[in-house]
Amino acid sequence: MSAVAFRASVVWCGPGRRVPDGVVVVEGARVAYAGARRGAPPAAEELEVDGFLMPAVADRHVHIGLADPGAVLLGGVTAVRDLAWPPDEIFPLADASELATFRGPLIRAAGPMLTGPGGYPTKERWAPPGTGRELAGPEDAARAVRELQRRGAAQIKVSLNAVGGPTPTDAELAAIVATAHGLGLPVTAHCEGEGQVARAVGAGVDELAHAPWSERVPDDVVEAAARTQRWVSTLDIHSYGEVTPQLRAACENVVRFRAAGGPVVYGTDLGNGPIPPGIHVREALLLQEAVRMSREGVLEAMTPGPLVPGAPADLVAFRADPLEDLRALAGVVLVVRAGRVVRRAG
Repeated sequence: MSAVAFRASVVWCGPGRRVPDGVVVVEGARVAYAGARRGAPPAAEELEVDGFLMPAVADRHVHIGLADPGAVLLGGVTAVRDLAWPPDEIFPLADASELATFRGPLIRAAGPMLTGPGGYPTKERWAPPGTGRELAGPEDAARAVRELQRRGAAQIKVSLNAVGGPTPTDAELAAIVATAHGLGLPVTAHCEGEGQVARAVGAGVDELAHAPWSERVPDDVVEAAARTQRWVSTLDIHSYGEVTPQLRAACENVVRFRAAGGPVVYGTDLGNGPIPPGIHVREALLLQEAVRMSREGVLEAMTPGPLVPGAPADLVAFRADPLEDLRALAGVVLVVRAGRVVRRAG
């Protein structure tokens, strides 16, 4: 297996590891070395990058069936989580995304959203039939989780959208969480409507698929959530470039969640509304400017982990340094997925 060295003006290996004149050596689909050029192992091939090299971006909330996977990949995002799509479509696509021939990001999928009878998203125009799985009691809820686990679900998503229709009962929600956790699967929730975040926290839901925007989450609930959950940002779906009451509410909730020690990761809800494929620069800027994350904190939220030996060989490079200005994220010049160069600026 031949090693390839990607040499760059700056390599960001992860928090606190900004390496001028650095190199990332890749063997197959894994990182073999990341750091200073001195001490790097020899490589059969070398590629020079005039810019800033870092781990590629992971979008933790997409609906890839409503987007162009190729454009997502070429835009610097090499891994996505699909958080609601019909199982007969999304699980085969997720399997295909593991192949070297797939023109798109690696896909990890939840399958359909578990919901109440007639609940969200079963009546939504964006959601094809099968995007929601309606439940008929706690035993059916547990059965649905087991079915999804057998199909290859990477997580379970539950609809706690009281604005959009009936939600799972407390007994059904408890069965979902207990069964999923027993199978080693995390549970993520779409929370919309007063009191739904508190329900998710009380039931042991691991993650919120959106920063909550439909209420000011009570302080005690935020503090409890920070101890047990992470939140996915999806801030710009409340604004699409404007400042709205929903965006203000979401950002205020996230600021308090982070102050209480809660982790926030980058996600866009790609497929719903005019969110561009690939890296969404405005989402990153909102995390910095409205949520008050440092630029390095934003990059950490956008990436699956640091560049260390054994990490996936997924890389992205930019002409300028996003640690100086996050708008540099718009200037993608190189994308590497699983050790393969899929985009390289001339």
